[in-house]
Amino acid sequence: MQYATAAALAAALILFVVVGLRARTQGAGLDEYITARNSQTATTLGLSFLASGMGAWILFVPPEIGAFVGPVALAGYALGAALPFVVLVWFGPAIRRHMPQGRSLSEYAQARFGSGMRHWLSGMSVLYMLCFITAELTAIGAITVMLSDLPGHWVIVGLAVATLIYTAWGGLRASLATDRWQAWLLVALLVLVGVAALQHLPAGPLPQALPSAPPAVGLSVALTLIIAVTAANLFHQGYWQRIWAAESDQALQRGAWWGGVATVVVVAAVGSMGMLAVMAGKDLGTPPAPFFALVQGAGAWVALPVLLLALALVASSVDTLQSGLASLMSTYSPERSKHSLSAARWITVLLMVPVVLVALQGISVLRLFLIADLLCATAVVPVILGLWKRMSATAAIAGSLAGLLGAVLPGWVSTGSLAQGILAASFPDSIPTLAPFAGALLASTVVSVGFALVTRAVAKSDAPKG
Repeated sequence: MQYATAAALAAALILFVVVGLRARTQGAGLDEYITARNSQTATTLGLSFLASGMGAWILFVPPEIGAFVGPVALAGYALGAALPFVVLVWFGPAIRRHMPQGRSLSEYAQARFGSGMRHWLSGMSVLYMLCFITAELTAIGAITVMLSDLPGHWVIVGLAVATLIYTAWGGLRASLATDRWQAWLLVALLVLVGVAALQHLPAGPLPQALPSAPPAVGLSVALTLIIAVTAANLFHQGYWQRIWAAESDQALQRGAWWGGVATVVVVAAVGSMGMLAVMAGKDLGTPPAPFFALVQGAGAWVALPVLLLALALVASSVDTLQSGLASLMSTYSPERSKHSLSAARWITVLLMVPVVLVALQGISVLRLFLIADLLCATAVVPVILGLWKRMSATAAIAGSLAGLLGAVLPGWVSTGSLAQGILAASFPDSIPTLAPFAGALLASTVVSVGFALVTRAVAKSDAPKG
């Protein structure tokens, strides 16, 4: 069985490599490598948004939320996962018009707010994406050990190398091509695993009630997750690349809508399996893993489809993040002529070395993930307000700094200690709480808008009368 599992995983990775390398454009320059500019249809983008936005996290986080907090919080999480695509529907065409030759979030920040804001946003984007890749590779290692006799580090290294081969040589087109296959594969495997699990539930009414936390708790968790996931994903360079890869504004909007709707359905479906595990009286394990507790009741044969599902989920997110990192880092300097396609490839490879080393340790990166999410929440409003004509670089920087203070302020006020406020904003128990996120969002919004209006009024008063 061990050899069959290894062969199936290797075959899947080889398939992804072949599909990705066949999609690359021969003799492509750096711009084509990182943008595939104006080439992708709505269908391709919709499948890509679904695949690249998913990851092994959907097998852990939504089922746990469903199992321990209930349907309200799960609905919030599903909406939070899809909201970045809705933002692209609203703002993507405007960004394309503002920067028709744009290639990254950092370039948009440079053009709109100057180099200071660019450095800050680039740092947050890189931190977030590296955390995301590390978490995904750590998860596939843990799932491999859980479901098979294979060493987890084999799969971690194999997946990292396979995705690097086709993203380093094929660029964004390779990621988009494999996303199509991975999206259909994950949907098919999820249906297969879900049906198998449902068929092995006890006949008649389930013995336990639907899990549901008090309404206030459910709403608080839902709102926290909406803010955290939406803010962080707006700094996902892989999504920004697809703004310019779309063949038209209409293709971008339709693809984003389809990706958002599909994401809500998938996250809700997987999260519901956590609720079913509780209602069926399953032992959720330690640490709890409701999804795996439910599907393992379907028989030993289901382990391989679940492992292939996890592999497709991780590969689809990791290759998008690798391509996004190459795009962000290779265009970091305004002097584009100094960068080359070779540099973009080597940057991608080099950034993966520490990521793989950390993933091999098997440690939890959830707290770091939450801190990265919170940092993104401090700046997301100033970035979006960049499309407002009155917004200035001063207002954006002031708003981002106010967001940092707003994240610390709730804990500072409640404890009377600045140190405790900072500690609370670093999520010491690795549990997402609403106060830091709400404080960051509110403070950055108020200060950004206030500075924009005041500086506009001052500019008018200082203008020569004539």
